[in-house]
Amino acid sequence: MRLLPRISVLFETAVRMALHDRMKLAGALLGVVFATFLGGQQLGIFLGLVQKNTLLADGVKADIWIAPKNTRQAEASTTLPERSVFLARTTPGVAWADPLLFQTGTLVTDNGTAEPVRILGFDASTGRGGPWNVTAGDPALLRNPGTLFLDTIDRKRHGGTNLGSVREVMGHQMQVVGFTSGLQPFGPTFAFTDFDEALRLFSRTDRNPHFVLVGVEPGADTAAVVAALQAALPDSDVMTGAEYHDRIVNYLLTETQIGVSFGTSTVFGLIVGFVIVGLTMFSGVVDNLREFGMLKAIGATTFDLALVLMLQAAGYAIAGSGIGLLLVGGLAAGIRSPALVVILPPWLIFGAPVLMLTVCISASFLALLRIRGLEPAMVFR
Repeated sequence: MRLLPRISVLFETAVRMALHDRMKLAGALLGVVFATFLGGQQLGIFLGLVQKNTLLADGVKADIWIAPKNTRQAEASTTLPERSVFLARTTPGVAWADPLLFQTGTLVTDNGTAEPVRILGFDASTGRGGPWNVTAGDPALLRNPGTLFLDTIDRKRHGGTNLGSVREVMGHQMQVVGFTSGLQPFGPTFAFTDFDEALRLFSRTDRNPHFVLVGVEPGADTAAVVAALQAALPDSDVMTGAEYHDRIVNYLLTETQIGVSFGTSTVFGLIVGFVIVGLTMFSGVVDNLREFGMLKAIGATTFDLALVLMLQAAGYAIAGSGIGLLLVGGLAAGIRSPALVVILPPWLIFGAPVLMLTVCISASFLALLRIRGLEPAMVFR
């Protein structure tokens, strides 16, 4: 028998055998759907949490970040000396260097309720480190004393703020001159103001920033500039924006329970899918030993029977992962909110069927072991 007609016959046989026992078919599909849904949902929520924790590193456009030693999160635990800014500006290859203050404060609404906000103090004269995703107002207005940007997510929480609203922030009256949208990290939303204004809000007598943002001159080697800055500032951490992002992600994965929790759930889902599909296919072979023996008696080889099992496994994987991804997509749309975002990137959508295909084909080997030594003569016993 030629190859393509042979495969066509085996494919038809695999489909007929799978549809013969609808309960086993439903059980196998349920296992794949469960594994895909649980794994996709857990990974999607985890990626959403990562995005929130890396919001500062991803949103602020800087080639290089200078941070206090051993900074592994978005919020630095201490400050840098003021001279860090001047040393950075005089380093070869540096086009600009600006301070950034990042500290949690409180905003008092018009009814007296205190709400936390993450205040970013940046150099409003340059705009670097300032607000992004702006929906109303002009960031240039932050050059004026007593002004700030808030996020639209918390407009109601902040007492129905609008352009021109005045709120008490850290005991000082501040006028709202603009809004951003969606800048809610893992915690309070961002509020932007000028660096000097931020120092005043926190009653700071020094000018020490939490970070120094650095831009590299066109044509300069970023790695060489990082090395030069690190040599000039040995008591600080100097890293590119991508390295800062990766440092935060590594911290979440290795030093918090987030990675362990979501990773365990994902692996559990894959194990459940593997076991259900494996046992279903093994049970199907046991129940249909005479049929498999008949196939061997009419000329089918062990490889042909293995191909039948793998085609069945591939069908379970493609159909089950498709249904699982549809359910994950529905969940992501249903629970989407500023506080919780389920992210389903293309690599997850296309990778889930490939992963489940690997799991299901691996699970089919248990059934393959059962038919490997099958004798055609059993049909006549």
